[in-house]
Amino acid sequence: MKTTVKTPVKTTVKTVEHLGRGPLGRDELAALVARDIPPGSFVNLGIGQPTTVADHLPAGSGVVLHTENGMLGMGPAARGDDIDPDLTNAGKVPVTELPGASYFHHADSFAMMRGGHLDVCVLGAFQVSERGDLANWHTGAPDAIPAVGGAMDLATGAKQVFVMMTLFTKEGTPKLVPECTYPLTGLACVSRVYTDLGVFHIGPQGVTVVETYGIGVADLASRLEVAVRPLGQEE
Repeated sequence: MKTTVKTPVKTTVKTVEHLGRGPLGRDELAALVARDIPPGSFVNLGIGQPTTVADHLPAGSGVVLHTENGMLGMGPAARGDDIDPDLTNAGKVPVTELPGASYFHHADSFAMMRGGHLDVCVLGAFQVSERGDLANWHTGAPDAIPAVGGAMDLATGAKQVFVMMTLFTKEGTPKLVPECTYPLTGLACVSRVYTDLGVFHIGPQGVTVVETYGIGVADLASRLEVAVRPLGQEE
């Protein structure tokens, strides 16, 4: 009996353009990042907007949240009667603890970060370059207060670095740039960038647009100095 071998059908994944809506809001952006964190991951959420991701992780995901001030097993933000002033994340925001949560010395926390034990960290940024360079601790302005914290340790120690930011400044200047002009946090460390107008993956072949919100890929590309290509584009 002759056996026919079927050739697998090649599927092409293409960039999704969400045109019938506006840019993503802060909570929508946090939910998008939470969706893309692999179940069972050990994750650090940076100070500021990244901490809101904790509120959107689905129950039963197995994601374990780490804080650089010495906690493993952090839950969502604390509200009302759940607020304990002695239980905060690295940004001093009151948080909850999940069953099995543990506490440890600051030095042990940084050893986890530097030792490659975190699967993902989510950070804010002033700029990300097309090579994945990250600038997120200082704008270089004379009156700016530098706040590096553990960002350099996270950027170099985590297996994947996700960035959450607006794509443009209030003045309309892109934050996704050919070269970072602000002091660097880490080199070629960012793998994904989540913004209000689009989601980008950064790899050896440059910047790929995964999704857009309230704007098409062509219009988005025209506003950036970085060369961006949609998914499924022929090489």
